[in-house]
Amino acid sequence: MTVSTFNRPHISHRRNAALPIAVLLLLAAAASAPAQRSYPPAMEGTTSEVYRTVGDVELNIYLCNPEGHSADDERPAIVFFFGGGWRAGSPQQFLPHCRYLADRGMVAAVADYRVASRHGVTANECVEDAKSAVRWLRANASRLGIDPDRIAAGGGSAGGHLAAATATLPGHDPDPDGTSPVPNALVLFNPATILAPVDGDPMPTEEQRERFAALEDRFGAPPESMSPYHHLGEGLPPTIIFHGTADETVPHSTADRFCIDLRKHGARCDFVSYNGAGHGFFNFGRGEGDEENKMYENTVYRMDGFLYSLEWLDPKPNPDGTPGKRLTWEESLANALGPPPEEPGPDGVQPE
Repeated sequence: MTVSTFNRPHISHRRNAALPIAVLLLLAAAASAPAQRSYPPAMEGTTSEVYRTVGDVELNIYLCNPEGHSADDERPAIVFFFGGGWRAGSPQQFLPHCRYLADRGMVAAVADYRVASRHGVTANECVEDAKSAVRWLRANASRLGIDPDRIAAGGGSAGGHLAAATATLPGHDPDPDGTSPVPNALVLFNPATILAPVDGDPMPTEEQRERFAALEDRFGAPPESMSPYHHLGEGLPPTIIFHGTADETVPHSTADRFCIDLRKHGARCDFVSYNGAGHGFFNFGRGEGDEENKMYENTVYRMDGFLYSLEWLDPKPNPDGTPGKRLTWEESLANALGPPPEEPGPDGVQPE
């Protein structure tokens, strides 16, 4: 598999005609996404707290704290949302990411949220839970030893949609007068970001229109109200997106377009593309033999570089254990988007 990493400023408009069909493929695949990993989750090494209660359902957030962490700290934090088409999935998906970031000095968490198969909810209620999770972290920042102005949201596929939704979607909020649920950064893995027809694209066929209309039942709300792309505006947080060109569940072109329009609104968006990679390529445990976890390690390396460039992470220590030197913003961005040291040089990377 060839890895192509780049911070691309433009996209060819020739791809636009495929967007309505691409969105339908995304949603059809999300509807049938299989459950992965165990549930209830085994989250060894975490502490759990209830961040929201809905009826008799208590929703847990699982926290990985850095060594020596205390309530007097003001650490950056991140909360991840698992994938599964808003129907299934497990917080276990992002436990390896949380452990890594805790080792790097962040408070890292995964939020459980209601899904259709377990709780009979629609996707708009998943968004409500996601906003509640970010809000809970910020409202409890002083008790948890985190900085309320350095909270990121992350996730994969439908979980990537939820993370993006916390930053972009109006409404779908159980406590609109409460503490802000808007994160200060986004870390998105093959996220679902375009969930409705796009103005200016070719009109959908009658069959496609019927399928779009059917989404209202699945979403529990008009599709456009659930589509992060349709609510881009000023003041959005810096974002990094990881996506595979062979993704048949969430088309690569949708994430690309979302990133480019983020930039048009003045936000930073780093887009890291992987040639030939399919959906979920970034997950821990993917690959066999020498290739096992290669893409997990690759994406985590770039995630680290992105968060480091925001000055949320300290320099990595030198091999002898002494403190590392802080890089410039340009150097840290190069680490986020360039090849890791153990990878081949320019021959293994194809920038556009």
